[in-house]
Amino acid sequence: MTSARAHPRTHPKHAHDDAPDTSADFRRIADLPDGQEKENLRQDVVRAWMPMAERIASQFRNRGESPEDLRQVAMVGLVKAVKRYEPDRGSAFESYAVPTVVGEVKRHFRDHMWGLHVPRRVQELRNRVRTAIQELTRSPDDRSPSVKDIARHTGMTEEDVLVGMEALDSFRTLSLDAALRGADDGYTLVDTLGSTESSYERVVQRESLKPCLRRLPAREREILYLRFFCDETQSRIADRLGISQMHVSRLINRTCARLGQEVGARAA
Repeated sequence: MTSARAHPRTHPKHAHDDAPDTSADFRRIADLPDGQEKENLRQDVVRAWMPMAERIASQFRNRGESPEDLRQVAMVGLVKAVKRYEPDRGSAFESYAVPTVVGEVKRHFRDHMWGLHVPRRVQELRNRVRTAIQELTRSPDDRSPSVKDIARHTGMTEEDVLVGMEALDSFRTLSLDAALRGADDGYTLVDTLGSTESSYERVVQRESLKPCLRRLPAREREILYLRFFCDETQSRIADRLGISQMHVSRLINRTCARLGQEVGARAA
């Protein structure tokens, strides 16, 4: 059997310059058994439709991805389309291949280009806003459209326009070590971030203890005050109250344990 690669094919053109007529090739691919001849014929069809895939890739230029990478992604989509296309379904290959290639490119942007995880809806709002800005600023003299202009042009709500505009810069994250614009002293973004304040936890604990302390008997409250606020020793507290040091120790331990249980119960 003669290999398809031995006879280079000339593919008549359709309405588009990059849409060759490969219907006979696809019928033959469907009839051939799996093997090298079938794979060679598929490769011929892929080569014939490569200009179409390149045209689609060019439509996504200037979006943060290199033209060569976009071209490679589009070719992956084209190969998938050629492999999965079923001519018996009656639709032209172009009507199947175009959304397949476009979907592959869009999937690449969604999965690999966003520096932050952005919900699908926000990505779609971003794309609509970006397209509207391009349509409203076709000449260098056009002013930047306002939120109201974009909302009027797209039929979106102003709130959705704002969400889309915020997502315009989400493809790339900014390093925390990046110097702030206009900063001459090396002031970076990380210098603007707050840190955990250790005293916050102490404030929470103190406020949680206040109502429990008020409910203590007067003598136990006085013992805790002398020990922890006045830094008195257990011996001096015992002398002051006329009780033994052992009794003071037991009262402190018992009272602190009860306070801990009450605070824990309130937190739960």
